[in-house]
Amino acid sequence: MSDTPLTSRSDEQPETGAGRVSFMNVPGAPVESRRQLLVKVSWMLLWMVYLAYPVGDLLQQKHTTAATVAGWAALVAFVGAYVSLVVFRSRPGAPPRAAQAVVAMMVVIAVVAAFGLGTSWLTLFTYASVAVAIIAPPRYGLAGVGAMAGLTVVVGLLSHADPGAIPTIGLTAFLSGVAMTGLQRLVTTMRELREARAAVAHLAASEERLRLARDLHDLLGHSLSLITLKSELAGRLMDGGNEGAARAQVADIEQVARQSLIDVREAVTGFRRPTLPVELAAARTALAAAQVHLEAAPELVDAWPGLAQEEAGALAWALREAVTNIVRHGDGATLCTVRGDEVWEGGGERYAVLEIADNGAGPGKSAPGNGLSGLDERLALVGGRLETGPGERGRGFRLRALVPLREVSSPAANAS
Repeated sequence: MSDTPLTSRSDEQPETGAGRVSFMNVPGAPVESRRQLLVKVSWMLLWMVYLAYPVGDLLQQKHTTAATVAGWAALVAFVGAYVSLVVFRSRPGAPPRAAQAVVAMMVVIAVVAAFGLGTSWLTLFTYASVAVAIIAPPRYGLAGVGAMAGLTVVVGLLSHADPGAIPTIGLTAFLSGVAMTGLQRLVTTMRELREARAAVAHLAASEERLRLARDLHDLLGHSLSLITLKSELAGRLMDGGNEGAARAQVADIEQVARQSLIDVREAVTGFRRPTLPVELAAARTALAAAQVHLEAAPELVDAWPGLAQEEAGALAWALREAVTNIVRHGDGATLCTVRGDEVWEGGGERYAVLEIADNGAGPGKSAPGNGLSGLDERLALVGGRLETGPGERGRGFRLRALVPLREVSSPAANAS
């Protein structure tokens, strides 16, 4: 099968993750290719081990030929319905009535097979209970699973099954359905968390745009108004023949324009400077697209309140470069850890340390690329340094960025 996308996607995932195509999909994430769907169905088929009971019943040849053929047909139809339910659930926009019809067919097959072929076929109710938990709304999930467990017991009693086996089969159907109900809620929570992370990253970017808009308005509003007034005054002076005064006004216009250009460049530089919270949110999205789990303490974004903007920006650049390296070159990486710490050097200087490590194959014998070289230069400009090497136990790649940590006195302290 090819990797033909099943659905068209927006720019929800960054391009940095596009180079690493995974066979697996994150729980709760939509299936994006036929290969991912095939893998999902294959994992689901592993749980068909309990069908050994009805298969063994058919292989014992204790039924008539017609009953045996009907049993095999019912078993194939049941498994096909279960697989089609997974396919329906993997396609966004699939009509819910189709899934409900599939589950109803599974329940009917389980009831008819139990009455017609014997106790061994009560195992089908376990899968029917799981299917009910999959399609039932969250508030009705437990009720639906309980109803299926009750139906299992009733059918077992009416079909004269072994009285000692009926409670076990009913309990198995109930617990399997409850487990699937919990898994469905977990998947829903993970989907909401992903959406929340994307929203946080979007809001952070919007806040930066608003800050730039405010800064440019404040900077250019006054400067352009002054340039306009002085231009009009210079024009009137030139019309009046006072060229000396007009030249002075033109010189002032030039000075104001140059200062405005400097102010705009400073504002844009501040806009381009990354921040640790924004880069951390972007890292989660990029690593999730590359099937790499990110572990970072929530308090990391506020770990160094006294850090200057230049030093904080250098750490944010370090996080961005490390994540980019993991996405592009972290073969086999499944985990990325981000830690913050403080260290004291021999000269009495205190440094903020940002450490990013992965559990991939590591850099091997390749030399550092342009990205790490540029990052080393950025850190050197603020008095920091870059340390790279293998991770714990010699596996993966670890990047440590150190920048000076200077105390910033509070207003209250200054007032006292």
